[in-house]
Amino acid sequence: MPFTVKDFQSLLRLLDRQPQWKDALRASLLGEEFLELPSLVRSLLQAQRAAQRELRALADSHRQTQQELRALAEAQTRLAEAQAGTDQRVARLEEAVARLTEAQQRSDERGARLEQALARLAEAQAGTDQRVARLEEAVARLTEAQQRSDERGARLEQALARLAEAQAGTDQRVARLEEAVARLTEAQQRSDERGARLEQALARLGEAQAGTDQRVARLEEAVARLTEAQQRSDERGARLEQALARLAEAQARLEERMGELATQVGRLSDALGFSLEELARELAPAYFEKHHGIRVPSFQRRFFTVDAEDVEVDFYGEGTRDGEAVVVVGEVRSRIYGRDIEALLRKVQLLSPLLPAPPLPVLFGFVIHPSAAQLAAQKGVLVFTPVGPHRF
Repeated sequence: MPFTVKDFQSLLRLLDRQPQWKDALRASLLGEEFLELPSLVRSLLQAQRAAQRELRALADSHRQTQQELRALAEAQTRLAEAQAGTDQRVARLEEAVARLTEAQQRSDERGARLEQALARLAEAQAGTDQRVARLEEAVARLTEAQQRSDERGARLEQALARLAEAQAGTDQRVARLEEAVARLTEAQQRSDERGARLEQALARLGEAQAGTDQRVARLEEAVARLTEAQQRSDERGARLEQALARLAEAQARLEERMGELATQVGRLSDALGFSLEELARELAPAYFEKHHGIRVPSFQRRFFTVDAEDVEVDFYGEGTRDGEAVVVVGEVRSRIYGRDIEALLRKVQLLSPLLPAPPLPVLFGFVIHPSAAQLAAQKGVLVFTPVGPHRF
């Protein structure tokens, strides 16, 4: 019996009503491998989707890797440029360090020479201090001798005054004696009786005269001794004047030598490239802290503008003393005179309104003239030298 289209359609309807038959027919007609094909396709689709996702992830990773590679390349370029700049900077630093090393060596050499020069100056100053001490002792001895001479002179004047008084008394007594002799002479002429009494009186007068002669002789001896003592005092005074003249000459020579020393040190400073102002600014911090309890970190040259004009200060520093602020206003002179003290005081008075704390005027130099020492002590100006403070 032939299988018609109706039969096939009927079969399809029947299979639709009976799904298990459809599965059995499909398994019979297609085989198990064909039936597994949809699941395989789904697996392939899932695998394809996963592969696509992985491809997209790989593409994203690839793009990120390329970006990172480009960033790395740019960073490498920048690093190369930076390395080149660093090499140049290192080279310049090496050159600078070499120059600094050479400069440090020169500075060490200059410092050593400066220390030697300061040591020689200190030795010279020590010798000068010893000589000045000996001069002071000699002047003290001369002063004591002069005081003793003045005392002896005063005693001599008193003795001479007493001698003058005694001489006046003697003159009065002699005058009275002359009057008495005249009266006695008249009495002798008038009466022989009174002559005996006159003889007796004359005898007594003779004895008194002998005593007077003895006293006059002693006075003459005393005056002779006083004259000899006066001569010795005059001789000692002459010797003292000569000694003082020699002291004055020695002082003048000392000042000349100090001036020469200042000149030599100035030339030494020029040779070392170290000016007197720089020396003052270098020594000042330790000096002020040691001798005056003033702590100033550093000193520098400073300019102020007053009435549209520049006013220069050789070394200026702000510090503290006993917890209170203080400003050091210093000037430098190779030789310091009284006029330098007055000029510094005028400058400090001019700058006072511009300063943040009370000013302390200071002068630094090699030689301090007596006029400057006296005026500085009166005006409260500090004066010091490379070997220490000046003693007024």
